[in-house]
Amino acid sequence: MRTGPVIPVLIVADVSQARPLAQALVKGGIRVLEVTLRTPAALDAIREMKTVDGAIVGAGTVVTTDQFEQVMDAGAEFIVSPGLSETLARPIIDSGVPFLPGVATAGDIMRGLDLGLEHFKFFPAETSGGLKALKALAAPFYQAKFCPTGGISLTSAPEWLAFEPVLCVGGSWLASGSPDAVEAKAREAAALAA
Repeated sequence: MRTGPVIPVLIVADVSQARPLAQALVKGGIRVLEVTLRTPAALDAIREMKTVDGAIVGAGTVVTTDQFEQVMDAGAEFIVSPGLSETLARPIIDSGVPFLPGVATAGDIMRGLDLGLEHFKFFPAETSGGLKALKALAAPFYQAKFCPTGGISLTSAPEWLAFEPVLCVGGSWLASGSPDAVEAKAREAAALAA
């Protein structure tokens, strides 16, 4: 979460696009890549992206323990889930791999804290009340840090990143267009840290 200001949320339908996409993002200064398990190509995309020097590749949309085992076999370096359940969280925590579970309520955060977690994905960020809601949720949980995801754009990202408990944001806007366009978007996103 501290490697860069934006974690791209990637939906890769064609594995042949995985390596060029990762290369463009890394060349543009975005190294942490979340490949979502929303397509049949996702596991192979993780494997392909891991061959790119400098890329830190993880799996998103992990919702079952079977998926967790599959993405670990594919070489995922971190796990992101849209929600938080003890059934999924326990084996991930026990493995020691970095885990970013989705939360949207105080109860979600409390459940995560009970499991020893302090880093969360605030999801879906915009439809869960946006920055105003996160500020209200973060207030009683001083130790929690967040990566808001869902509806974040290049335009709205700076406002989110200005809130101290937000370490980074997740965004899907970086992944569209030609490799040159992706690299340019990655440069813009990487510059948000400055």
